[in-house]
Amino acid sequence: MSTLPTDGSVLPITRWGEDVMHHLNQPVTEFGDELHKLVADMVATMNAAEGVGLAANQVGVDLQLFVFNCPDKKGVFQHGVVCNPVLELPEGKDRQLDEGDEGCLSLPGAFTKCARPDWARVTGVDENGEPVSYEGDGLLARCLQHETDHTQGVVFGDRLSRKYKKRLFAEAEEFAPDYPADWPVSPMLNQEEHSDEHLNT
Repeated sequence: MSTLPTDGSVLPITRWGEDVMHHLNQPVTEFGDELHKLVADMVATMNAAEGVGLAANQVGVDLQLFVFNCPDKKGVFQHGVVCNPVLELPEGKDRQLDEGDEGCLSLPGAFTKCARPDWARVTGVDENGEPVSYEGDGLLARCLQHETDHTQGVVFGDRLSRKYKKRLFAEAEEFAPDYPADWPVSPMLNQEEHSDEHLNT
């Protein structure tokens, strides 16, 4: 598990509806200073937004890449950088669903239940092109699935019924005035009204 960089700059978070959020992103093929800077900026942005994960398309970059710093069911944090992620989920009798709440930094302020398998493994390479593998349960499992989805152009709203999706967008609209267009470069308003108890990625 590599150490996440701490020298990045905070970037505006791209919202649902932008094209880069809704198509298969490009694989990472070049590893160097430009990618390292992007990773550092993504980590800074994730931390500023108080999230547990962030994908490259959430800062407007069309690459299959995400960063995360997220606890598992026991509260043990894992963190890392994953390029070109491949997701592995349990099947058959090993497949148990967690119907917990989920949110997305690209639709800030809104949460709803989203059923996902309660364990996941992601493999890929890090920002240096070295192989990585992360696995876990609880919030971490949800995070690994959520972020891999982003690299495929899938937002968690795509996994909801029409009823729950409508409710999610209504809640997002209610909180929209609290989030400036360049958030989290500019801070959220009325921060004390928002809970951080949910997945926010």
